[in-house]
Amino acid sequence: MSLRLSTVILPIYRWNEQGREVWKRAEALGFHAAYTYDHLSWRIPFRDRTWFGAVPTLTAAAGVTERMRLGTLVTSPNFRHPVPFAKELMTLDDVSDGRLTLGIGAGGTGFDAEVLGQQPWSPKERADRFAEFVELLDRLLVQDDTTSDGRFYSAIEARDIPGCVQDPRLPFAVAATGPRGMRLAAKYGQAWVTTGDPSVFEEGTPEQSLAAVRGQVERVSAALAAEGRDPADVPKIFLTGFTPAYAEPFTSVDAFVDFAGRHAEAGIDEIVLHWPVADTIFGHDPDVFERIATEAPPQLS
Repeated sequence: MSLRLSTVILPIYRWNEQGREVWKRAEALGFHAAYTYDHLSWRIPFRDRTWFGAVPTLTAAAGVTERMRLGTLVTSPNFRHPVPFAKELMTLDDVSDGRLTLGIGAGGTGFDAEVLGQQPWSPKERADRFAEFVELLDRLLVQDDTTSDGRFYSAIEARDIPGCVQDPRLPFAVAATGPRGMRLAAKYGQAWVTTGDPSVFEEGTPEQSLAAVRGQVERVSAALAAEGRDPADVPKIFLTGFTPAYAEPFTSVDAFVDFAGRHAEAGIDEIVLHWPVADTIFGHDPDVFERIATEAPPQLS
């Protein structure tokens, strides 16, 4: 069993006060990747606190790290258009020397969904927009010149030269739990992302959550096979923080190793831990967190 450990660092730190050192510390701890959220604001209590942009934060992080992969977890169409976003991603892939992964999902309701003044999209429109967004973004990042007349997103001679450092483009890690999203992940994704099953978050048990994740892995593997791809070639990423008894695995290294091992057996290849933030749901002990980062990987390989 071999399992990668990564972290997600919320974009809440002033760069010259804490941010620079947090991202450097993440690399020093040996994390495979460090991601950040791509929201304009997030839920309470973060809604009324410092919150910076994802792309500038990752650009700065690329300048103070050398080996660790960087990425969003996740981007959505809520407030982005593929044409300008592709240019930003191509640039960030260059700045990071090919260390960028784009975590991307359909998004949800809430602050980002209405911040530009639009009415909330129906589930069907959200899914339709997501499919068109991913397809066009894929084309923009692999072609020098793209023209596309879509229902939601269009491009007229959009140029992205010289293209990505990574060939043929930077990898997409597609977040999906439903059949349509999983088919999209199977077609365009170089990784798949889940946070577990939201229906068991509030009142379910850890055992029910694990069973749900196992079922999701089986379904996305079937979608990959139907696309003619080997499921083993597409990493399955689990973003922690949204499952029952979330804090328990962070009480000790042993507790985490047990938690991670069970998810690895369920088919997960990479587990992403939230960088500790005091007085929030991510307020786990920083010392235990660092011990997990350095002591757990040898036990999970």
